[in-house]
Amino acid sequence: MRIALDAMGSDTHPGPEVEAAVEATRLFGAGLFLIGHQPRLQKMLGSRAKGIEIVHAPDVFEMTDHISLSALRRAQSSMGIGLDLVKAGKADAFVTAGNTGGAMATALSRLGRLSGVLRPGLTVLFPVKGGRTVAIDIGANAECKPEYLLQFGLLGSAYAEKVLGVSNPRVGLISNGEEAGKGSDLVRAAYPLLAASGLNFSGNIEGKELFGGAVDVVVMDGFTGNVLMKGAEAVAKLITDRLRDELTASWRTRVGALLARPAFKNLRKDLDPREVGAATLLGVDGLVFVAHGRSDATAMLNAIKLARRSVEVGLLQSLRSAIQAGLSQRAPQAAA
Repeated sequence: MRIALDAMGSDTHPGPEVEAAVEATRLFGAGLFLIGHQPRLQKMLGSRAKGIEIVHAPDVFEMTDHISLSALRRAQSSMGIGLDLVKAGKADAFVTAGNTGGAMATALSRLGRLSGVLRPGLTVLFPVKGGRTVAIDIGANAECKPEYLLQFGLLGSAYAEKVLGVSNPRVGLISNGEEAGKGSDLVRAAYPLLAASGLNFSGNIEGKELFGGAVDVVVMDGFTGNVLMKGAEAVAKLITDRLRDELTASWRTRVGALLARPAFKNLRKDLDPREVGAATLLGVDGLVFVAHGRSDATAMLNAIKLARRSVEVGLLQSLRSAIQAGLSQRAPQAAA
């Protein structure tokens, strides 16, 4: 297995990427491309370069770049070269903490879409009661059509089966009410498509059901998903910060906090976005993982682990099969 890691993506690159690459090779052995400014990376790695193949990239896709133009013009960026390795079959997956829109645009220009996919969707694993839920789309498509949400359900269900090991995942459509007639025009139009898709469709769900673990996959447009994700991250941080403040307010609470420390440590870990590592871009013809720009070495290592897991379980082929099965399901309906 070979993972291509963009060394020039994070806000503080290439430090987090280099440290994650070193730890990944220690855990898994050789099999990692580190893509970026070669002299700088060689200097940082020093004697720790064993098992890491540095691939020189003279250019960087900046956070401020115009997405569509730069995806085409920056052919020698670390992002572009990494995706070219996937396209050529030299790497099995690509991981970056760079510009999310740039990653999607570059992946589309280098890899293209899976056959039958209308729009790729960005998915992340949300912490919910009892584990994690696949949320798609969380920002790749602010404007959506009902058919996009149907395909997000197909892709998300295949992802939940392979990566989370969930058999026959429950799929929900985010809305402001549980009834089939509730929601925006988009939600009301997508509902019957999902209901007739052959998926294990649970209908509309509200936020409380989502975080209560009522479904394994939640489908929404990218605007709603991005607001939901960032709001959830902010609330999780607020809760952990307030708990820390209250538990250190007096000697009595500090004693209690000491006794409950293992429980609070587990809670903080469950709510920490670094534990997931990266969002997965589903629908392009290759495995692409996009970490947060603020990612540290822990987050980047977990992104690599997620990429490896996805390769191991044959995620890409499952996504292809899911889309083709969905198209076959709709063909008789369209004929009727």
